[in-house]
Amino acid sequence: MKKNRLIISFFTLLFLVSCKENSKKNEVAINNSTDIVSTIINDSDSFYHIDMANYPSADKSLPIGVFDSGTGGLTVLKAIVNYDQNTNESHEKGSDGQLDFDKESFIYLGDQANMPYGNYSKENKVDLLKEHIIKDAQFLMGNKYYSDVNDNSVNIDKKPVKALVIACNTATAYGKEYIEDFLKKANSNLKVIGVIDAGVRGTLASIKKDEDAIIGVLATAGTVASKGYSNTILKMKDELDYTGSIEVFSQGGVGIAEAVDEDPNYFNKNLKKPRKDYKGPSLNGDVQIDKTLFDVYNFDFEDSKMLCDTEKSDDCSILQINDAKNYVRYHLVTLMEQIRLSKTKNKLKSIILGCTHYPYMTDEIDAILKELYSYKDKNGKYLYRDFMVENVQLIDPAVDTAKELHEYLKQEKLFNPNGNIKDSEFYISVANKDNPNNKIDSDGRFPYDYKYGRNVNEIQEYVKVVPFSRDNISYDILTRFQKQIPYVYQLMQNFNQHSEKTTHLETKQKI
Repeated sequence: MKKNRLIISFFTLLFLVSCKENSKKNEVAINNSTDIVSTIINDSDSFYHIDMANYPSADKSLPIGVFDSGTGGLTVLKAIVNYDQNTNESHEKGSDGQLDFDKESFIYLGDQANMPYGNYSKENKVDLLKEHIIKDAQFLMGNKYYSDVNDNSVNIDKKPVKALVIACNTATAYGKEYIEDFLKKANSNLKVIGVIDAGVRGTLASIKKDEDAIIGVLATAGTVASKGYSNTILKMKDELDYTGSIEVFSQGGVGIAEAVDEDPNYFNKNLKKPRKDYKGPSLNGDVQIDKTLFDVYNFDFEDSKMLCDTEKSDDCSILQINDAKNYVRYHLVTLMEQIRLSKTKNKLKSIILGCTHYPYMTDEIDAILKELYSYKDKNGKYLYRDFMVENVQLIDPAVDTAKELHEYLKQEKLFNPNGNIKDSEFYISVANKDNPNNKIDSDGRFPYDYKYGRNVNEIQEYVKVVPFSRDNISYDILTRFQKQIPYVYQLMQNFNQHSEKTTHLETKQKI
């Protein structure tokens, strides 16, 4: 009996010890779970840690950081590097024929692996989006990058930056204040410039103080959902004493940016028929193509730019957009229908291109607006002419962002007297195949459900950030860069050649 009691006591003790150990393990796991901001500031063992106490933000020789969810932010960089509104010697207003930022270098990051940012709010993952945005800032402020997707060891010779430009509307709407809060916690005075405030200032400058007008906002679904533009327009309108009736109509351009960046969930030039993983507007679902507006949309069905499940487009039961211009057609018609059905007395005067990818489509947007201005219904009546001016002004916030950056560098005396813009660097994120937790498809990308199914505060290297190259940017996109942003494209080539030389990547193709 005594022996049995001893045995029972022994196993009871083992059980209690085991429970205690498990409790400790659980406690450690909970205590170790943290957010990205705390990790960067406090966890010296983390890949993402930055020694903020010794951050050299006042160093004039440092580059300027620019980031976007993909390559759209290069249109903002284009406006910055081509900016000439001031004299270079005194930095006072007045063009002198010399580019204002010619002695500044830039580090650009496109978080292509995690884009489109505009979908995170729809999937109730705004906290995860904010984590990505902080990681973007961390990359620009840090010193780490990989030579290519197969590189297992990280390079630590990247320079930090002396200012941050958020060249992404969605990231500005959801992340600018979050980045500023992070910097405040880190006791940093690093400047953060976002595109939304700059774009609104430029838009209001095109309207008379007593003028009645409609301002259209064409942006990602996430930016529209944030109400970043509409709230800022109405706020600044009052602050600047505008007395006219100004209305704001917003349209979330689902699929435009994604098609520009060739996201396969929205665009695949090799397809001939509809696919299951399509996420754009369709005959059914949250974002619907209205069959009664087929004549107005005027979709281009050539070369599989629209994907239908029947030979005759009128008989489609499944219809998918597969072309950037067709996405623009859908969303501009939808915007004009919003305005028409509101029965407003005002007219659309300007449209803010509230996504940095959209300036790539400026010619297409302008042409389609002119089509809609001249469109007549079956009774021969102009359908939209009473609701829009003949020449709707397209507002690109990028130029005003360049202006704000110049004013900041002048005010803080941070212009680099001896730098060279040809030292600029270009990076892009790719799915990290060395992370065993990652799910990656055959194209080397995150599947949609995994991309938006991840959870915040599971701090890990989802991506590797690598230099731009033909391995991670398609020929079609590079051709567009060469035509539409030639100076930025030239800077890319300078960096690509330099990165190959310094990292001995003989097998990597040049841009």
